[in-house]
Amino acid sequence: MTACAIGIDLGGTFIKAGVVNESGKIVTRTSVPTGVSDGAEAVVQRMAEAADQVRRDANVAWNGVGAVGIGSPGVLDLKGGTVLISPNLVCLQGTNLRGAVERSLGVEGLPVVLENDANAAAYGEKWAGAGSDVNTLIMFTLGTGIGGGIILDGRIWHGTHGFAGELGHMSIVADGAPCGCGNRGCVEAYASASAMVRRLREAIEAGAESSLGKRLDSGEPVEGKHVYEAAVAGDAAAQGIIEETGRFLGVAATNVIHIFNPELVLFAGGMTGAGDMLLNPIREEAEARTFEAAFQRARVAFAELGNDAGLIGAAGWALRTSETSAS
Repeated sequence: MTACAIGIDLGGTFIKAGVVNESGKIVTRTSVPTGVSDGAEAVVQRMAEAADQVRRDANVAWNGVGAVGIGSPGVLDLKGGTVLISPNLVCLQGTNLRGAVERSLGVEGLPVVLENDANAAAYGEKWAGAGSDVNTLIMFTLGTGIGGGIILDGRIWHGTHGFAGELGHMSIVADGAPCGCGNRGCVEAYASASAMVRRLREAIEAGAESSLGKRLDSGEPVEGKHVYEAAVAGDAAAQGIIEETGRFLGVAATNVIHIFNPELVLFAGGMTGAGDMLLNPIREEAEARTFEAAFQRARVAFAELGNDAGLIGAAGWALRTSETSAS
């Protein structure tokens, strides 16, 4: 990669943009409110303005920008550049986001590449993070839901129609808890932050003692970070929930190791703040379930780039895609 690129990480609350150099380092960055209530046109305009701002902050002319990459949540038509389904960005559903940003930027010949945000984050880790020394990795993104990205032979694997990587919707419990996707027993229904809170609530209702019981009874919000904080403070119920969450994720890791035979399985997102309390049971469960030879050749670890992975990956993938198209 010989040029810098601009990455745009589009979220339901904030738009993050940054100039990323050829080594995958962010040179300049900004973050602005998405403002979804203002409509699609306003969101697109803010994306373009953020991209122009970081370019100017980096003192780079447009002809020095190799490409612009957009990491967007939701189900995307990557070939057409359109947002098909995005619950947190409903105003953009049906919008040709790639074309709209191209027009708003108004820079002739500048490649603009649209990519799913979880895929972009996985590529960011491959390019400049925990996976920089491997060619094949699988990454789970842990949060309110669970997403994922698949990197095979150094490239994002999109599947036949661009919908691959929905790792949170593997069924791991037959006829299990209902998932927001409409299925039952999904990884997301058991191992996401919201599922972790739900399972703690169920344990308390069944008689388990926890320091979070009063908080739940009073109607105060309980999030994944509260479960982790309670666990660190010695709350046995919270510790059990985190360990159980790790074991569910270990089952998911087993599945992708057996299917893809990757060099690396990564976990990213706020839940990784639980550290070894979460990672150790993931590894233990995966080791117990996976073919020995396959597990020995698959490192299981946390991602390294944090919230920057999507921005870096969007820029890097845009550069790679534009260079491949030009060659």
